[in-house]
Amino acid sequence: MKFQLAIIGGGPAGYTAAEAAGKAGLSVVLFEKNSLGGVCLNEGCIPTKTLLYSAKVYDYARHASKYAVSVPDASFDLPKIISRKAKVVRKLVLGIKAKLAAQQVTVVNGEAYIVDKNTVRCADETYECEHLIICTGSQTVIPPIQGIDQVSYWTHRDALDNKELPRSLAIVGGGVIGMEFASFFSSLGVQVTVIEMMNEILNGIDRELAASLRTEYSKKGVKFLLGAKVTSLSQDDEGIHVHYENADGANSICADKLLMSVGRRPVTEGFGLENLNLELTERRHIRVDAYLRTSVPGVYVCGDLNGVSLLAHTAVREAEIAVKDILGEPEEMSYRAIPGVVYTNPEIASVGQTEEVLQANGTSYRTVKLPMAYSGRFVAENEGSNGVIKVLVDDKDTVLGVHILGNPASELIVLGGMMVEEHRNLEYFKRFVFPHPTVGEIFREL
Repeated sequence: MKFQLAIIGGGPAGYTAAEAAGKAGLSVVLFEKNSLGGVCLNEGCIPTKTLLYSAKVYDYARHASKYAVSVPDASFDLPKIISRKAKVVRKLVLGIKAKLAAQQVTVVNGEAYIVDKNTVRCADETYECEHLIICTGSQTVIPPIQGIDQVSYWTHRDALDNKELPRSLAIVGGGVIGMEFASFFSSLGVQVTVIEMMNEILNGIDRELAASLRTEYSKKGVKFLLGAKVTSLSQDDEGIHVHYENADGANSICADKLLMSVGRRPVTEGFGLENLNLELTERRHIRVDAYLRTSVPGVYVCGDLNGVSLLAHTAVREAEIAVKDILGEPEEMSYRAIPGVVYTNPEIASVGQTEEVLQANGTSYRTVKLPMAYSGRFVAENEGSNGVIKVLVDDKDTVLGVHILGNPASELIVLGGMMVEEHRNLEYFKRFVFPHPTVGEIFREL
């Protein structure tokens, strides 16, 4: 079978590339060994946000009296929350299938194997292609901690399907995944302890805002052990014991359940990638240029596999850029304004440079910071809580970075990203009329 484009991996990069190429009239075959949507849709972005929204609604119900509303005996049903999550995922997977079918994309469910840059094998069938896009995603990193093989731990996948609440949960890793699960389980009444090797949670997020979010969750009862290196694990009738070392010396905690969330790494094995002999970077990632081309002509690598930015929205844009190049409409990929969001309650979002990076690079900057209370809409909808928007600018007031703590940071951060990407200054948004009242109006107050 011959196709103009073969795509390995049906996650955000894969299905985006397939739809775009099919819409442009190319013959496309897409290989996916599990379910369309990849990790993001099936066991990552969408399922976690579905659970987090249920937890947020429960939080609102419990604290409804702040808004002069009475919700006596607010409760939740965890099995039904998990079932709703599965329903949402099924609906969105069917939507992707429908979109691909509409563009005449051939979807092959099975494990693809790369023979060479123009040949892919799946089961007993051989597929020839003129161009190849590889987007196999990433997988959970399980560190080689002493005793880890002797304890029953969760990965994020296990936590997403769990239908019984533990009394206590230890989370190793205070990154995005760790904090989102800390948010979910603590909202449902679980005693959560986050163990983080760095001196602050959410590495890569503005330190000041990360510390503020940690303070918020400390008030909610979440315990944080920072600068703590896990040295070993053990399990007995009492629970799972996490042994660690920090500035105070050696210590341990015990919890009913343990969630490992120390990060992810690209999937590079099991599909014949080595047969292409692609050039690697110093960090052993596949080298791609601004058009997502690899060192082998006709072969592109998008998404987590290239190691540049392990985020679904980055993968989507990379896929669009790769397809444009195949179509002879080259457009460079920009990583200047890739937003990062943590969907806790409150949310935290960041785009562009952080103070830490600017300081490390010796870049001159100043900080413009406003409480979210400058927005009337925010005050009306966030009784008893506050947030902050923090903008970093250069000596010409050109925006270098935008960082937001407070709901709905995930929806607002794209405005900051536009300013960063287009090298806009603080006056830029003053020329636009924002609807009133909206939280986004705060950009006009900067």
